[in-house]
Amino acid sequence: MGDRLKGKVAVVTGAGRGIGRAEALALAAEGAKVVVNDLGGGSDGAGASASPAEEVVAEIKKIGGDAAANFDSVATWAGGEGIIKTALDKFGRIDIVVNNAGILRDKMVFNMTEEEWDIIIKVHLYGHFYVTRAAAPHLRQQRWGRIINTSSIAGLGNMGQANYGAAKEGIVGFTRVVAKDMGKYGVTCNAIRPNAATRMTVTDELMAAWKKQFVDAGGTDEAQFKAMIEKMVLSSKPEHIAPVVTWLATEDAANVNGATFFISGNDIGIYSEPAVTQKITKAEGFWTIDELVKITPKELTNNWVNPMPAKPAK
Repeated sequence: MGDRLKGKVAVVTGAGRGIGRAEALALAAEGAKVVVNDLGGGSDGAGASASPAEEVVAEIKKIGGDAAANFDSVATWAGGEGIIKTALDKFGRIDIVVNNAGILRDKMVFNMTEEEWDIIIKVHLYGHFYVTRAAAPHLRQQRWGRIINTSSIAGLGNMGQANYGAAKEGIVGFTRVVAKDMGKYGVTCNAIRPNAATRMTVTDELMAAWKKQFVDAGGTDEAQFKAMIEKMVLSSKPEHIAPVVTWLATEDAANVNGATFFISGNDIGIYSEPAVTQKITKAEGFWTIDELVKITPKELTNNWVNPMPAKPAK
């Protein structure tokens, strides 16, 4: 057991399995008391079970740590408050919030239902807000806190994940603003885009979507695709994600605020912030459509590559 987080209390949502479980165990191994939140449902959000959270609590206690289970849903205001209340009731404080809980309802945008859109936005984007909002007054008052959010490379554009990608990219914007809202109170907020093989990433639906993106689009062949997936499963595990999250929760990362990290196997990177890369300016007046039709292909969009050009109808 380490002591970098001795005396701190952490909440990890979706901590019954996968990345959340690894994060909860890593935080506990550094001395934090941990609230293990997990509704215990399937990867699509259906069902509920106390077992996943309780099993992780037992694991933490087995290594000499202290933990408590919570089964609230992050997708409601009451659930967010209940999760933080568990920390306050069981351990008397809250210091670290790791927003990790998530589900999948993958579908091509032209087939996606309203319910498939809504539930993903509620669990991921609303869930981050509800838990953060419940913790923020306590972190602000004690003038110390760490919030670590979970985005995804899906936000950069994965086929069949319009709902998930929108929520995950919204989390990056949320992170930037919370970092500014809370920074002066000694509270940092950062995000990660983790790449790890879990029940949410190695699914038949996602594999099919990736195959369309990489193989059917002509970028790679079947053998290369299979090798890519095997490498991902072997080299990118939840346990590889947890040390970065644990470090972000320590005093050593006090000056890291508003950043988004990429984590995959032994690769750790930090994303640049969006910037205007090309621009056209008119000396007087505003652009007309006739002017734009003439000038944009030459001076604004000349370096742009269509990620998915149209194909002839079959």
